[in-house]
Amino acid sequence: MSERNLILFVCTANVCRSPMAQKLFTHALRAERPPLNSLLVVSAGISAYGGDAASPNSHRVLESVGLNLADHLSQRLTQDLIDRSFAIFCMTSMHKLLVETQFNNTCPHVHLMREFMPDGVDKEISDPYGQDRAAYEAIRDSMVEAIPSLLKFLRQQYTTPAAAKK
Repeated sequence: MSERNLILFVCTANVCRSPMAQKLFTHALRAERPPLNSLLVVSAGISAYGGDAASPNSHRVLESVGLNLADHLSQRLTQDLIDRSFAIFCMTSMHKLLVETQFNNTCPHVHLMREFMPDGVDKEISDPYGQDRAAYEAIRDSMVEAIPSLLKFLRQQYTTPAAAKK
């Protein structure tokens, strides 16, 4: 098996939450030291059609923090993506359950994006699709809040590229 160097974000249609998480986390990884800064970050949807652009509000709220989703095209979650992933971060408990039950779970780590947040903090990232910009901003901010905990987790678990092989 090839090196597991993917970090995968999963939501439903891959047009709102997971594309935003992908861009935000890619940006955060740029400031990290090797080997973390060489990880590839991708996103996919449990029910994605494939080829859809990110939602307009997703574009807007990321542009407001200097990131761009113009090149995003949705993709459906596949076994190949799972097999190449070191970690999968899901938006909701239902996404995590579907990953664990509908696919051969060959990924070493399947978690909620906010799973490593302190007790008492909402671990779910709800779907903002069809809501106003403020809802998208709240979702973006909840992702940004989770990123330090994900980086800490990866610093502990992904110590060398060889560690990501299975």
